[in-house]
Amino acid sequence: MKYRTVVMYMEIGCFVSCLCGWILVCSTLPTEYWSFSEGSSVVMTTSNFYSNLWRDCISDTTGVSDCKDYPSLLALPGFLHSCRALAICAVITGFFGSVLTLIGMKCTKIGGTEIINSRVTFSGGVTYIFSGFCGMITYSWWANRIITEFVDPNFKKQKFELGAAIFVGWGGAILLIGGGAVLTFFSGKDGLQSRNPSNRTYGPASYVTARTKRTYMQPPSSRVTLVPPLNYSARIQTTRATTKTGHAYSRDTFV
Repeated sequence: MKYRTVVMYMEIGCFVSCLCGWILVCSTLPTEYWSFSEGSSVVMTTSNFYSNLWRDCISDTTGVSDCKDYPSLLALPGFLHSCRALAICAVITGFFGSVLTLIGMKCTKIGGTEIINSRVTFSGGVTYIFSGFCGMITYSWWANRIITEFVDPNFKKQKFELGAAIFVGWGGAILLIGGGAVLTFFSGKDGLQSRNPSNRTYGPASYVTARTKRTYMQPPSSRVTLVPPLNYSARIQTTRATTKTGHAYSRDTFV
């Protein structure tokens, strides 16, 4: 199997991996189960509290649930604002990474030449890596806060645990970072080989005559003029000298 075919299949696999990771990251944003807590006031009644970046929700064993958005945007802590910004950056950069990778892959033949395709694919891989790191920072920061409050004995408020959305987000971020790294490695390798002058193969030199105003072009209907050889005039002069000498010799003999 040729190297180009191997790289093409590798690009397809990395693109599918990054696309699945981006979908997983996007699916965590509307999910409420970033953190949850279970509280029981009565023996037969249990209340479940869960929250995410946008709202707090509560449900009980009777099946009744209610969600409430955060009342004020400016009253929220900076931690929550930062997590929101990073999560949105992860979604946006993942989308542009998918577009760049789809254009630059060797199997699509949309980008143009091999060098341009390699550069576009390299940009898509870097964008995927940035998206994965944004998502990883978001979920890790949220998990660190939940764990710190849970193990702190002086924390008197309600304690939460990690929800399912955090683990799904971690998986999606790992897929984005891993697929983007492999994609960047192969596309960057092809781009560097294409730009290296020592790897270029040059064909035989070819010359092209460009017709300008000062260029003399012989008309097609003109006759071909035969040029005598260079030693033709010397031969004529030698023959004439020999003839004159013969005539003078015969005159003296006659006299």
